[in-house]
Amino acid sequence: MKTRPSLPWPLILALGALALVRPLLRILDARTGFDSPTSLPLIVTLVISAVWVAAVALSRTARPVLTLVLAGLAYAVFSILLSGLLSPLLDGELRGPLATPIAIVPVLTINAAWGLVTGVLALLVQRGALQRA
Repeated sequence: MKTRPSLPWPLILALGALALVRPLLRILDARTGFDSPTSLPLIVTLVISAVWVAAVALSRTARPVLTLVLAGLAYAVFSILLSGLLSPLLDGELRGPLATPIAIVPVLTINAAWGLVTGVLALLVQRGALQRA
C-alpha cells in the first residue's frame, strides 16, 4: 500500500498569506489617495504567481498542483476574513463577501483556479528541471 506524501501546510499557508499583498495594496491605495498605475494589480498578481511557482517548484513539492490550489483557497479564506475584519473599521460597515455571502463561492472558485494554473506551471517547471538533471 502506497502512502501519499503529506501536504506542506506551512508552505500552503505562507503562500496564501503572501497573496494578501494584493488586497493590502488596494486598501493602501484607496486610503492614501495615491494614484497607482492601473496595471499595478496585474503586475502584483504576476509577481505573486511567479513566487508561488518558484517556491513550489524549487522545493520539489510532491503534489505541486494540489499544493497551489490549496494556497489559492487559503488566500481566498484569508482575504474574506481580512475584508470582514477591516471593512467595518475602514468603511464603518461590513463589506465584501461576508456581507454578500453569495460572493463567497466565486471568490473561492477564482482563487482555486489561480492556484490550479500556477500549480500546473510549477509541475511543468519541476518536470523540466528533472529532465535536465
